[in-house]
Amino acid sequence: MGAIVNQTPAPPLLFLFDMDDVLVRYDWMTRMAGLTEITGHAFAELRRRWWDAGHETRAEAGHFADGDAYLAAFRDAMDCDVPEAEWARVRGAAMTELPDRIEAVRIAAQHGRVALLTNNGPLAGRWIPEWAPSLPPLFGEHLDTTSAFGARKPDPAVFRAVLEHHGVLPERTFFADDMPENVAGARSVGITAVLVEPDTDLRVAVRTFVAAHAGASVA
Repeated sequence: MGAIVNQTPAPPLLFLFDMDDVLVRYDWMTRMAGLTEITGHAFAELRRRWWDAGHETRAEAGHFADGDAYLAAFRDAMDCDVPEAEWARVRGAAMTELPDRIEAVRIAAQHGRVALLTNNGPLAGRWIPEWAPSLPPLFGEHLDTTSAFGARKPDPAVFRAVLEHHGVLPERTFFADDMPENVAGARSVGITAVLVEPDTDLRVAVRTFVAAHAGASVA
């Protein structure tokens, strides 16, 4: 009688993806031009009132309780009314989906859980499904902004919080980002992180990770 082999299922895989300049092309100056039109403030003044003052960084780290609180603070900083729909319109106009990169998410979703992890505040989180309509069918409820985890990339704390949230080991986790410091932050907690550059084929990176961790070839 042959020996009984106890086959324990492998722990799950988790695939984390940044959004801007990874899954979508993001044109910062297009957004700034749109905000200038809405607020009447020139680019330098927009930066001074919001970004240079640190408000966006705090938003990305969870400072604002929700999108309404974020928008109220943005209006106060701009000293004018900024309709949410207009704020969202100019942000969305700066974004273009990258089909080859989104295909990499589809491949990853065949082998584990996929989740977005983008440095953004809660108001952006509310509008991502409208800005990038290819993402919700793939990510489902996991279209996450860092604001939901109380820290922002590259702080290792945000990666630890994400791992705890998903219940996945760092060595079973893949992360793709276009910022070297964010890649370094993920690697510091044991995540396999890939720096996404303009010529990066993210599909290859995902397949390589899957093959290394599943011990099988990937079609």
